[in-house]
Amino acid sequence: MDTLDILRQLCIIIVAAKIFGLLARKIKAPQVAGEIIAGLLIGPSAFGWVQSSDFLSGLAEVGVIILMFTAGLETNISDLKKTGVKATIIACAGVFIPLVCGTLLYMAFYGWSAVGTEEFYRAIFIGTILTATSVSITVETLREMGKLQGELGQTIMSAAIIDDVIGIIVLTVVIGFKKPDSAVTSVLLRTGAFFLLALVLGVIIYKLFKWYDSRHPHTRRIPILGIALAFALSYVADKYFGVADITGAYVAGVILCQLRDSKYITEKMDINSYIIFGPVFFCSIGLSTNVRTLDMTILWFSLAFVAVGLVSKIIGCGITARILGFKGHNALKVGCGMMTRGEVALIVAQRGLKAGMLEPAYFTSVILLIITSSILTPLLLKALYAKDPPEEKAVQTNVQKENELRV
Repeated sequence: MDTLDILRQLCIIIVAAKIFGLLARKIKAPQVAGEIIAGLLIGPSAFGWVQSSDFLSGLAEVGVIILMFTAGLETNISDLKKTGVKATIIACAGVFIPLVCGTLLYMAFYGWSAVGTEEFYRAIFIGTILTATSVSITVETLREMGKLQGELGQTIMSAAIIDDVIGIIVLTVVIGFKKPDSAVTSVLLRTGAFFLLALVLGVIIYKLFKWYDSRHPHTRRIPILGIALAFALSYVADKYFGVADITGAYVAGVILCQLRDSKYITEKMDINSYIIFGPVFFCSIGLSTNVRTLDMTILWFSLAFVAVGLVSKIIGCGITARILGFKGHNALKVGCGMMTRGEVALIVAQRGLKAGMLEPAYFTSVILLIITSSILTPLLLKALYAKDPPEEKAVQTNVQKENELRV
């Protein structure tokens, strides 16, 4: 691919991603869903204007590392401590139940495989995709209704964050089984060694950044050093520990999330991601999928995948919340609030494609789940909160009016 062709394709990707991202926002769907659809349309599924290439794959790789670094930066450790045990238990159930259900779903469609076989790990990977939770849509819905700051809202938000942390650890372990020395003990030891190293080095690195940030506050040097740290940990994680590179990027973000200028770093990362790396990454998912090659088995699997993805989160998180003391509709609110999927599910799927544990055709299933859960979650939450006692509705109405006045 020559330079001129690269420039042409980048132009098409950026413009198409922006147009369809805005259209998605207009209909209250995630912007990333529009960017993926843009990739489907400009790729081999429709017009064929852009083809996958090593260059675009490289840009997409940088994009996913920046996304995960930003996710780590936005982790609020204080909020995680506040909700503590309840949120952690709900998050564990929100990972375990979808993981098991997704694995069984794949085996139900494609046959039962012996433990340790390649098909068995493919089945587990389908379950791994279902473990992720996207908190952004749920948080925005709860904020609009004035329910974000209560115990229930904070529990949902913290559980979703912890859910993603656990999901990334599960991804790291599952991907590790594809390595040549993929014995269970070896994978677990390598993963544990990486997180131990990250903990020790993280304390030292955080203190160095904190010292440097106090001497050079709010300067561009801080985000430059931050992204360098993300790239370095991504490299070390994959090269020396067999851990997914995005795990290293996420850990880098968590190390710096309590810096005074963490929001400033996030803003600078968002600029890079928003302008080029994000659109290229999400469009590349659409480019990697060719719907013309789909058969009825994949279509039926996609419908079942969406249903299992939604129900498994509601059951796992909702029942656990009920056991932990959330009464009546509140337990169901927790389950519905945890069922949204977004960027992390796409990142997990993309990692599976790279590792040879997922076929491109299954991206269709992931995209359908993201769009469906993003539309259903706000509707279900609003319907459940409408059943609150009159005095709680009055408080909700007052907060909504205050939000409207601020706008």
